[in-house]
Amino acid sequence: MTKSISQTNFPKLKFLNRGKVRDLYAVRDHLLLVATDRISAFDVIMPNPIPGKGVILNKMSAFWFKQMEDIIGNHIISTDAADFPTECAPYFESLEGRSMLVKKATPLPVECIVRGYLSGSGWNDYRHSQSISGIKLPEGLKESCKLPQPLFTPTTKAPEGDHDSPITHSEMEDVIGADLTDKVIKKSLAIYERAASIAIKTGIIIADTKMEFGLIGKELILIDELLTPDSSRFWPADEYEEGRAQRSFDKQFLRDYLLSLHWNQKPPAPELPPDIIEKTKAKYEEAFSRLVQ
Repeated sequence: MTKSISQTNFPKLKFLNRGKVRDLYAVRDHLLLVATDRISAFDVIMPNPIPGKGVILNKMSAFWFKQMEDIIGNHIISTDAADFPTECAPYFESLEGRSMLVKKATPLPVECIVRGYLSGSGWNDYRHSQSISGIKLPEGLKESCKLPQPLFTPTTKAPEGDHDSPITHSEMEDVIGADLTDKVIKKSLAIYERAASIAIKTGIIIADTKMEFGLIGKELILIDELLTPDSSRFWPADEYEEGRAQRSFDKQFLRDYLLSLHWNQKPPAPELPPDIIEKTKAKYEEAFSRLVQ
């Protein structure tokens, strides 16, 4: 697998932004997204990379974008670094396998989350209010239970380092308008339901997932990443049992380790031991090998 990359530095390209995982550059009229091996938890970037993680995220996103093309278009122009503009050529070794050249779009200012199961912050909200994002749920539901139907539960898109906050469908309409809200909800649910049906055949339950949409003119498209272990909860179906937390093919393993420490969940994050890095890497690799046939 490609050498580990925590951060990129491409002097001949116009640097735009460094997110929790992706480095963003402008290339002519397009954008270049580079998935590094950085990993974050509790909105804090860890000091140690997970080798090869960026390659897995990039290839997994490309796989899922392809699966959804008849539901909605996406921003990908190419994932093959050999096809990128000539100014990218000096950085081919760093770009190959972990980058995509994409169309410029205006991101919607909301995070779009679909939940098929009651877990994570959704489970916490339910225990306190019997609702998620203003949607009332039946009494007596257990942790990790399958919801009566998948729920669209949007959040704000907080500045780097802050936590996203749940909003209602009505509050989302106030931000982007009723028509666009309705379209985003329908597309999000269709994407989740298709992904869940594909994943279950490989023995994976997709408990929930976060997706991002953008506009090119008036056209709504998918952007950023899609259905990766960074943006989704993947559970092994053969071990599933409601009423408890589930083993996960995502960074929940890392979160659980960090919760066992006396860390205040603020920077700087603690150094990760080699065995935690290896076990986290193995979870990403297993999710990839199962899902991307």
